[in-house]
Amino acid sequence: MSRIPSVMSAAVVREPGEIDIKNVHIPILDAFEVLVQVVAIAQNPTDWKHVDYFTKPNTILGCDFSGIVVETGALVNDSMIKIGDHVSGFVQGGHWEGRGAFAEYLKTDWDLVWVVPPNTLSHEEAATMNIALWTAIQALYHPRRLALDMPPLAATLESEEWVFIYGGSTSVGQYAIQLAKLSGYKVATAASTHNHGLLKSLGADVVFDYKHSDVVNEILHATNNSIHHALDTYSAGGSQLFTVTTLGPGPGSVVCILPVDETAKDHRSDIQIMDTVIYTALGREFRLGGLDFSASMEDRAEMVAFLPKLTQLIRDGKLRPNRIKLWNGGLDAIQEGLDYMRQGKLSGEKIVYRICESSTVDG
Repeated sequence: MSRIPSVMSAAVVREPGEIDIKNVHIPILDAFEVLVQVVAIAQNPTDWKHVDYFTKPNTILGCDFSGIVVETGALVNDSMIKIGDHVSGFVQGGHWEGRGAFAEYLKTDWDLVWVVPPNTLSHEEAATMNIALWTAIQALYHPRRLALDMPPLAATLESEEWVFIYGGSTSVGQYAIQLAKLSGYKVATAASTHNHGLLKSLGADVVFDYKHSDVVNEILHATNNSIHHALDTYSAGGSQLFTVTTLGPGPGSVVCILPVDETAKDHRSDIQIMDTVIYTALGREFRLGGLDFSASMEDRAEMVAFLPKLTQLIRDGKLRPNRIKLWNGGLDAIQEGLDYMRQGKLSGEKIVYRICESSTVDG
């Protein structure tokens, strides 16, 4: 393993809408943290939103990463994770100084990263399987969200129970489709028509064009008016109300990835509609979009408990990563990639940047 330098390059928030690539100090580890040399990073909508709307100057941007462990804190469980391991995970970039993923190195809690099973995923693929995947996991399985049955590891389940996913072609939606199918549910989803083939290949039973004038009735008919659980992976522009209207009679639940729209909430009193924010699983309180979020040890514990199941699903080839749009240029190209996503040009793919060659870190 090569010597760890004292400084590194990182994408640092300068002002609303702008970042700088500059040298900063290598993060200093706490006892339960690991230092990761970043090989690949993946871009999410939350990244440009942290620059534009939740601006915190001098913070390192970026959430999703894949890389190699190069240092461990004094209290890290070395039977679970060690120097040289290929790991992947996410942090809340753009919020805490020294904790962003868009950098040559990052630090994170050792028990919140997952060791990538050998001979399964490239760094680019592994980088896509973090904030979106964990949002889907939290939304579907957390006992205070949809509380669906978790996927078994050694069997195949089949059920006649439907789950509706609005925005199946989003990163969260693609993982939610796969997970719901692994859990034995039938999946209905709505997305742009050019992504319908992709979503069917991921396991969706029926796929609808959300722009179609009679799409809600089409969904109700195809599912025999029996949906009681739904996930809205977009949660804006009327999608929450749309999602609520796809549910059949009787109690139901809807999870959104943005704050709940009161119009959707008031539409039906027998439906519980709630939001989910995956950062709560990181164990630190934070403020986002004018709202305060407490550190949730329950959310953190749920994530830690699912980690072995996640690595087994990947080892067994049961989860497919997002399709990758490899963006050349490394850290220097991030501003361009953020602009591309801001303009709404990305669909059904995940922008990924290569930060270094894994051979340089023995990965």
